[in-house]
Amino acid sequence: MGEYRFVYRAGQGEITEKKSRFIAAVQPVTTPEEALAFVAEKKKEYWDARHNCYAYVTGARQEQMRCSDDGEPSGTAGRPILDVLLREEIHDAVIVVTRYFGGVLLGTGGLVRAYQKAAAEALAAAEILSWREGKSLAVETDYQDYGKVEYILRELGIPVEGTDFQQQVTIRAMVPGELTKKTEKEIGERTGGKACLSWGDGQFYAVDEKRGIILKKST
Repeated sequence: MGEYRFVYRAGQGEITEKKSRFIAAVQPVTTPEEALAFVAEKKKEYWDARHNCYAYVTGARQEQMRCSDDGEPSGTAGRPILDVLLREEIHDAVIVVTRYFGGVLLGTGGLVRAYQKAAAEALAAAEILSWREGKSLAVETDYQDYGKVEYILRELGIPVEGTDFQQQVTIRAMVPGELTKKTEKEIGERTGGKACLSWGDGQFYAVDEKRGIILKKST
């Protein structure tokens, strides 16, 4: 896979429907075991609630998924929560929606809408990033061509991890898989072949633009 979305920072949301409170929490996880541990944590936190419904998806291709209505009518809670994760194309996340019953029945359609709305609120409060498949690149160049290389990377939208200024300048960047050949061609042509390019192994990376951080993990 070239790119997929994941929860970088957890989020929480809450809605009220006909006096029933729906408290939703989304958490990043990497395995079903982590997801179920978070569900158990929420059940302990909201021990007096009537329902703690959940859904999770894990894996780069959403290989593992599961949902639970936790006592609500079949198909009115867990599956609607899961549908939110799938619709938003979220990977490696769990959402738990806790319901405090307010004494008024919502009906099947009302429950589905309430659980979906609560799950969506939690996702809206979370920070979502995208893993992209790419390669690390180190470009060694002289000071005369440093500006050219920096401009090319910026022009192509390639995130720079850092720059080392020694006798030569070395720029370290993460290049999306689909731009490796173009990057090599552009730098080679504009520097007259003087820049030295060293490619690393393929890996997934994500850019947290607010903090200027590049996250990495193996493919």
